[in-house]
Amino acid sequence: MGRFISWMNEKFTPIMNKITRNPWIASIQDSIMGVLPLILVSSIITLISILKEYFPEMPDLSPISSFSFGLMSLFIVFLTPYYIMEKKKKNDRKLISALTGVSLFLMLLNPLISDAGTISFSFERLGANGMFVALFVGVIVGAVMYIFSKISFFDNSSSLPDFIIVWFDTIIPISILLLVGWIFTFELKFDLYTGILQIFKPLSLLGQSFEGFILGTFIAAFLYSFGISPWTPYPILFPIWMAGIEANAQNIAAGLQPHNIHTFETLMSWIWIGGTGTTLPLVLLMVFMAKSKRLKAIGKVTLIPSIFNINEPVVFGAPIAFNPILMIPMWLNGLIMPIITYIFLNMGVVNIPSKVMQLWYLPVGISTYLTNSDFRGLILLIINIIVSFIIWYPFFKVYDIQETNKELSTNE
Repeated sequence: MGRFISWMNEKFTPIMNKITRNPWIASIQDSIMGVLPLILVSSIITLISILKEYFPEMPDLSPISSFSFGLMSLFIVFLTPYYIMEKKKKNDRKLISALTGVSLFLMLLNPLISDAGTISFSFERLGANGMFVALFVGVIVGAVMYIFSKISFFDNSSSLPDFIIVWFDTIIPISILLLVGWIFTFELKFDLYTGILQIFKPLSLLGQSFEGFILGTFIAAFLYSFGISPWTPYPILFPIWMAGIEANAQNIAAGLQPHNIHTFETLMSWIWIGGTGTTLPLVLLMVFMAKSKRLKAIGKVTLIPSIFNINEPVVFGAPIAFNPILMIPMWLNGLIMPIITYIFLNMGVVNIPSKVMQLWYLPVGISTYLTNSDFRGLILLIINIIVSFIIWYPFFKVYDIQETNKELSTNE
């Protein structure tokens, strides 16, 4: 185990950190982070809408959700080339690149243009369903604009203002991108949007499978145990989560049953209890059962953040990261919690979440109930907490004894 930890520390972790800092990957991560406030607004509207069931006279606030969460792909395709240019130190072109991304994306949505001059889009294509397309278009636009940023019609001695130079230098890449979009959409009558979705469909199906669900949660816990941010796999997982919850909502609206279990709502309701890796039970063990003064103190300090699903203090304070004793139960939680949850949701014992509710910072239990308004979900939460306690307990005891002995030796 020690040799494995050493290899992970010296070889694997630096590689993962290098990947995370890669401008292309980092741009996608930043784009996703950039739309989170709008998703949270939609979650709040969902929360308020629950009251409408009891107070029918309340106004319908759903358009606010439609024009926040419902336009997520539009925001993503704007931000992705913007951040690519920024991270590539091409700040003078980041805004025009972002606008080009929006222009190409809207063209690829295959809009209907009437003889009267009106234009209409399928609204669902602007939301989470189009995230893979938005990311694809955003990266392509960013790549083309970056390549052409190395070519200029003007030399360094030109007396023209910089913004004029940028205007002329970006005409060619913008024209090429929009020309390609025009050929596919209006000349070949090919729905490139649907084609791109078909390319990514196997990834989405894998992500929503039993194996994909477990793999996704385990990877997050595994990476976090080595101090690597659980945000690292978000460029792959986030589109799967968002498309999954939107499809569930559409099924409910059509009178059908939701079927996508692998969503962010599921993770934060029953799996990441206290944060990635299900660390709240460990914190409670440290607070109420630790003999080590250090562990008890850490437990008290990290208890409130853990209740609100913030676990960086305990992951790096206990520590769990790079601690062979506590890493193993974090891995086990990353495997066992999703297995239990998937079984309960797939069998229909607990309702599958079907509305955007990413208020992960609400206290444990409250966020769980608000996700699907199903009291059976609280029973599942209790079951998962008990199982997680059982997983953490033997490893905690070993670590507590070890730390207590260290403290006694120091005092002597």
